[in-house]
Amino acid sequence: MVKKSKEKMEKGLRELKKELGRCGPATRGSVVLIGAKTRQYYLSVNVKGKTRLIFLGKKRVDQAREYLKNYWKILDIVEKMTHIVIKMLRKADSI
Repeated sequence: MVKKSKEKMEKGLRELKKELGRCGPATRGSVVLIGAKTRQYYLSVNVKGKTRLIFLGKKRVDQAREYLKNYWKILDIVEKMTHIVIKMLRKADSI
C-alpha cells in the first residue's frame, strides 16, 4: 500500500514537472494603464524594493499578460509540487 502511494506521488511530480516545462516565459508584476490624456500601458514590477515601469504600448500588452499568466501558472504548479513533497517526506518519516 505504501509503495503504491509513493509511486502515485512520484507520478504526480513527474506530470507537474512536464507541465512546468510547457510553461513559456514568465514574469511577475502588473499591466497598468498610466496617463491622464494619453493613457499608455506599462508593466509595473518591484525589483529590489523599487517599482520599475516598462513601457509596453498597445503592441506588447497581450504578450505581457501572457507572461503574467505563465507566472501564476508556475506558482500554482510549484505549490502543488510542495504539497506532494511534504506528503512524501512525512511518509518517509513513518517508515
